[in-house]
Amino acid sequence: MATQVRVVLHLFLLYILAVQEGRPVCVDVDPETEAVKGGFMKLKCIYCMKREEINARTEVKWYYIGPDKREVLIYEYYGGPREPENLEDHWKGRLVWNGSKDMQDISIGILNVTLNDTGTYNCRALRFYKYNFFTSNGTKNITINLKVKEKASQDTTALYSQIMMYVLLVFLTLWLLVEMIYCYRKISKSDEQAQDNATDYLAIPSENKEDPGPSIKE
Repeated sequence: MATQVRVVLHLFLLYILAVQEGRPVCVDVDPETEAVKGGFMKLKCIYCMKREEINARTEVKWYYIGPDKREVLIYEYYGGPREPENLEDHWKGRLVWNGSKDMQDISIGILNVTLNDTGTYNCRALRFYKYNFFTSNGTKNITINLKVKEKASQDTTALYSQIMMYVLLVFLTLWLLVEMIYCYRKISKSDEQAQDNATDYLAIPSENKEDPGPSIKE
């Protein structure tokens, strides 16, 4: 019984590790370009790093280019997120940092989106790498052409993808449970066979004992 419990626990730990390994890693995906009036919009900017680059320092600047082609600095990150000085009233209090602690996701978000937020946004990142014997730097530029709508349009592709993701997750979970039950029964059957063989082996000497016969009197 102890062996069966250990096997089940090992399978459960493997399942947990598999789920953890299945977590999404840094992937440079295209940002969304449509927002809905009055909602929240994430301006996505991804700048992935390799494992040896995790300790790098990253500086970020976000710019807005409106219909008049004027470039305006609206947000920046230097040791921490902050609004730039002399920020226009239209943007004050409406922009928030929406990135990650490891600075691979350097996105920002717009609160209470308005029709006037339609335009071009530019994410410019400068990263400084420090290795054992040398230093270097790299840059990243992402442009987002945002269009704000009065109402949201139905995205059937995203809905279909979510449904397929949940179906696949349920299937994998059921498959793992079936495998665990199968292994448990197989081990249980093997233990029963081993116990039966041991019992038969111990019973053989008692069945084959020879009759010592009557005792000899002197």
